[in-house]
Amino acid sequence: MDENTAISVRDLSKVYKLYNRSRDRLFESLGMTFGKRLSRDHYALRGVSFDVRKGETIGIIGTNGSGKSTILKIITGVVTPTSGEVKVDGRISALLELGAGFNMEYTGIENIYLNGTMIGFSKEEIDERLQDILDFADIGDFIYQPVKTYSSGMFVRLAFAVAINIDPEILIVDEALSVGDVYFQSKCYRKFEEFRESGKTILFVSHDMGSISRYCDRVVLLNKGEKVAEGSAKDMVDLYKKLLVGQLDLETLEAVGHPAPGSAPDQEKDRGEDRWKAQFPANPQINEYGDGKAQIIAFNILDSEGRSTNAIEKGTPCTILMKVLFNERVDVPIYAFTITDLKGTDITGTNTLFEKVSVPAKEAGQIQEISFTQTLDMHGGEYMLSLGCTSYTGVDFVVHHRLYEACSLTVVTDKNTVGVFDPNSAVELLN
Repeated sequence: MDENTAISVRDLSKVYKLYNRSRDRLFESLGMTFGKRLSRDHYALRGVSFDVRKGETIGIIGTNGSGKSTILKIITGVVTPTSGEVKVDGRISALLELGAGFNMEYTGIENIYLNGTMIGFSKEEIDERLQDILDFADIGDFIYQPVKTYSSGMFVRLAFAVAINIDPEILIVDEALSVGDVYFQSKCYRKFEEFRESGKTILFVSHDMGSISRYCDRVVLLNKGEKVAEGSAKDMVDLYKKLLVGQLDLETLEAVGHPAPGSAPDQEKDRGEDRWKAQFPANPQINEYGDGKAQIIAFNILDSEGRSTNAIEKGTPCTILMKVLFNERVDVPIYAFTITDLKGTDITGTNTLFEKVSVPAKEAGQIQEISFTQTLDMHGGEYMLSLGCTSYTGVDFVVHHRLYEACSLTVVTDKNTVGVFDPNSAVELLN
């Protein structure tokens, strides 16, 4: 590794053993396999290599399960690789799981010194940075109380303040900039900018393509544990969007100077001639309930090109499909969808009653297909989609079948605003 390289990753692989039954893990550890293989290998990473030069801001992007966080944990020493090598030249501060190194019985002050010592600072060096940390966290006299008494907001404020004000040579960030209220988030981004402009090295993982485009000098794109491509933020964000909607093919990769990792996808197959055949997984822990008079037997999400995908580009039309089988007569069924954030808060949704759609009665054995087409101007990120078929019996609201959190929904964008949706403002400078 030359003197201008801060982080060198070479042929990095991480393999986890997966077991069908929990007792198989015990049997294997005791050597009681009886000639059978009780586990199967899952590659979280497979042969990944890249360099981070000193003073660069490098982004790592990819779909869920692509190995982004695993790489960061290996670089910071939290996880040991199965094979390959990582070399680091410089003192690291990592924003992986905020507050992961905190002792809940210690006060805020004691945890500042504990974390600083773990990073490698002396007491005198922490003393020099203490006031900056206190000012940034801005939690008042709670700094002298055990952190177990903190609200979640105070906890993340202190954790972020410690990590980013400890003045490391390399900052590693995993989806940790958007913490606290909007004012604290603004302070975090300003500090991040200040850190970047001072010539420090940053390795940055995010689903926020706006931040990736704004801050990163280069970007590494991962998919299913493999490195797909590496290049400018614009090129890699464009490839990421194609990857999310199943359009990342050999021709596209070669256009930006990268060979495809493995065989190219069958484009005609990916477009899904059968629009009821979802090309994404349903939630394995889906919560369904209702009186059974109707049953949602199929659903799908289509992008603006009619492709089945649960990754939608903000500002483009998408269609939510639902197919309902009626087991008993329902006079005026109501069909609905709801999109929530990962905390379960309703973000948007509608139903045929709100939309004033005339819906006919359905007899037992009949099937109704429904489509909701709209443009989603929510912020980029991860959401959950729920579906339902309900009705009123007299004045009573009755749920016939509801699929709560039926699947995930990813909104992709290179621009976010304040709040949960984009007002699509037209901005004009008048002087």
